[in-house]
Amino acid sequence: MRTPVPPTEPHPDPLTRHELLDGTRVPRPPQSLFHMRATRLLEWLLLAQAPDAFDVLRQFAIALDERNHPEPDVLVTRPGADMSAQQTHLAPQDVTLAVEIVSEDTADRDRETKPRMYAAHGIRHFWRVEEGSEGLPVVYVHELDPAARAYVPTGIHHNRLKLAEPFAIDIDLTAIDRRR
Repeated sequence: MRTPVPPTEPHPDPLTRHELLDGTRVPRPPQSLFHMRATRLLEWLLLAQAPDAFDVLRQFAIALDERNHPEPDVLVTRPGADMSAQQTHLAPQDVTLAVEIVSEDTADRDRETKPRMYAAHGIRHFWRVEEGSEGLPVVYVHELDPAARAYVPTGIHHNRLKLAEPFAIDIDLTAIDRRR
């Protein structure tokens, strides 16, 4: 009887979600209650307010290149994006907005790494969501400067997020505490 040889790399836990960043499978840490509620709030209200040509997805991969398939907490597709029910990722040109909700364990990636990657691949809008002092979301809105391939801040939103781009958006950020 042969003794099984252990693999050289540990097999990732199939129950743990991972992102591919710089060629490495990076586990997504457990979410805080704030993170879960902020994700739900933005997903539901963006979906309710988005024109029919857009779609809103939660934790769906963007295939930036062979080594990078990040999963923003929420994303909005571009109008007319070619999607199928069996699809497991989007191309960056099919994403209009990427939203990252900052957690203690992912702060550097959410504030630095991912925004640089999204901008370099032409994703037009980026929001970073932080937990404010009152436990409410604070949304830092950025838009792509296409010449620099970098994001420029366009606003910091407390209590209410009201924007005209990428479509008319009006979100009561204080609604995070309401149970639905």
